[in-house]
Amino acid sequence: MARKDGGDIIFERTLTVFPCLILLIVAGILFTLVHASWASIVRFGPGFLVTSTWDPVFEHFGALPFIFGTLVTSFVALLLAIPIGVGTAIYLAEYAPFKIQKTIAMLIDLLAAVPSVIYGLWGIFVLVPVMRSHVQPFLGKYLGFLPFFQGPNYGVGILSASVILAIMIVPFIISVSREVILAVPQVYKETAYAMGATRWEALRTVILSYAKPGIMGAIILALGRAIGETMAVTMIIGNNVKISASLFSPGYTLASVIANEFAEAATKLYLSALIEIGLVLFLVSILVNMIARFLIWSVTQR
Repeated sequence: MARKDGGDIIFERTLTVFPCLILLIVAGILFTLVHASWASIVRFGPGFLVTSTWDPVFEHFGALPFIFGTLVTSFVALLLAIPIGVGTAIYLAEYAPFKIQKTIAMLIDLLAAVPSVIYGLWGIFVLVPVMRSHVQPFLGKYLGFLPFFQGPNYGVGILSASVILAIMIVPFIISVSREVILAVPQVYKETAYAMGATRWEALRTVILSYAKPGIMGAIILALGRAIGETMAVTMIIGNNVKISASLFSPGYTLASVIANEFAEAATKLYLSALIEIGLVLFLVSILVNMIARFLIWSVTQR
């Protein structure tokens, strides 16, 4: 065991302060949200989470449509983003020439830095007309027997918001997954090739197996961005307090209702209900990340 002098002890205890600060910040956020939303918590109780009525005039509030919209848009965005993100990361790390790899990696980093309101503006002027005129009619024609692709083609709605979210989270998946794949020790690859494995077999059985926990970590990072995204989704989703099985229909998310209505909250209970929405968003984010961490742990154990 290494000998410790006075300087080592002081440095160690100083570093211990930093993780304690993180815990204090999280606890402070939770306490503030609970305290500010206490009037709504007392008034509506657990029914707030399963009630779909949102009526500021008569002060009847329920968060179910917003929870539904948040989870659906995030889930659909992940379904769209994971194949593209992981596939691009594999290509850049294993197949792309060096010059192409560096150029595309730089562009991906730039995409990750674009403000969300820019994505929202692009969605309004480009994505929504394309969805309304081409994508949604196509899906309705060939997949209209499914309840997910039924209803009028507004252009704005849950599907459009999910596409925007997918575009926004793809750079995170690509960047982290690429770095994880590049970090796989070269000796593992050489061993697989020496045993007669093809490039695809080495990629599937060795490289991706080694990089799987890191790739799932990238997906968690992307999921956190999708759940908490506000401006782009608010501009595209349609902001309608309605639960519908159709992805074409307008919806609402936890973050977008706070952004839209916080300045209009004229009564104490209305403001408290919006802050409780923020508390629900905070808890949903923690719960989803806990589930994702458990999945990573289970994969690592196997």
